[in-house]
Amino acid sequence: MDIKKEIESLKEELIDLRRDFHKYPELGFEEYRTSEKIAEYLKSLGIEVHTNVAKTGVVGLLRGDTDGKTLLMRADMDALSVTEENDVTYKSLNEGKMHACGHDGHMAMLLVAAKILSRNKDRICGNIKFVFQPNEEDAGAKYMVEEGVLENPHVDAAMAIHLWSPIETGKMSICEGPVMGAMDIFKIIIKGKGGHTAMPQYAIDPVIVAAQIITGSQVIATKQINPLTPTIVSFAKVDAGTSSNIIPEFVEMQGTLRYLYKGGSDSIEKPRERLEKIVKGICETFDTTYEIEFQSSNFTVENDKELTALVRKNGVRLVGEENLVPYQTMAGEDFSEFTTNIPSTFYFVGMGNKEKGTDYPHHHPKFDIDEDALEIGVEMHIRSALDYLSRN
Repeated sequence: MDIKKEIESLKEELIDLRRDFHKYPELGFEEYRTSEKIAEYLKSLGIEVHTNVAKTGVVGLLRGDTDGKTLLMRADMDALSVTEENDVTYKSLNEGKMHACGHDGHMAMLLVAAKILSRNKDRICGNIKFVFQPNEEDAGAKYMVEEGVLENPHVDAAMAIHLWSPIETGKMSICEGPVMGAMDIFKIIIKGKGGHTAMPQYAIDPVIVAAQIITGSQVIATKQINPLTPTIVSFAKVDAGTSSNIIPEFVEMQGTLRYLYKGGSDSIEKPRERLEKIVKGICETFDTTYEIEFQSSNFTVENDKELTALVRKNGVRLVGEENLVPYQTMAGEDFSEFTTNIPSTFYFVGMGNKEKGTDYPHHHPKFDIDEDALEIGVEMHIRSALDYLSRN
């Protein structure tokens, strides 16, 4: 099989798929048109298809001609609540919704890889589960796992690609160990005593307390935790009051804890406990009470050493050792839900090209993909799947 030749013959189809998904973006758990198109495509290849997994997810099972292990390969499907500002023929037709994170490219790459792999199943010792996941932006993988996506047949390893604008087209990052951060969402309510702003002595101002908490909590990352184990405490939403001359009864704050070390909130660094300790101390000092809630969103994405080495070998073959760059990010990724007890690797394919205007950050209204990167992603999918399943 000449992999490059087969991909080249499907280049137009690859780009058409990506642009079609881009024109019709759908939010998490609302990917009805998207999942229908994916299911039809997979069925046309003779692949066993399961739909409505975690509501809108699709799983295609390709059985090789020889028994062996099962590899999970994932693409995410959901778009974002962003109004697109690009002036392109494939601009979003769904107002206020946009594929601003590369998921349209992920789906197209995995579908074309599935087509080529299905034509060459005689080379596959085992099975491939092509998993098209809904609602990646808000932990949709968890629900697929709960509905049994890792079983029947049991998954032995998992791989995924993320197109990444901070990395130039033609380069990749394939690294073992932690590559994407864990994230906890928190909500804090500070309860004071309302009153008139002209007579603050009769009130207990929760706004002052909230300001102290926002400032004081930054010592967690800068003074309390080892700087070699990065942590971010971010307050992103603060709600308080109804009028400029009324001291409010309470302040509600929401934000995220992000970290790039194994164990996350249960690790030796204990970021949740540190944050609550600061909140409790400040509230006691200013005679207020508080409520605090934490919600785990993503675990740290940890790449398996052996599986990553297998994929990295293909990266060297495609773009050269000099174009494999180190990269880590505190951004979260719920691919970690698939990989808690399974060897996995999650890697980045660069698509940033300043001349083409594809270097905007993810989630930006002008985000776009350098479509030259799509063929690289397809080839990485195919070579890595064949290498893993031929080992058996």
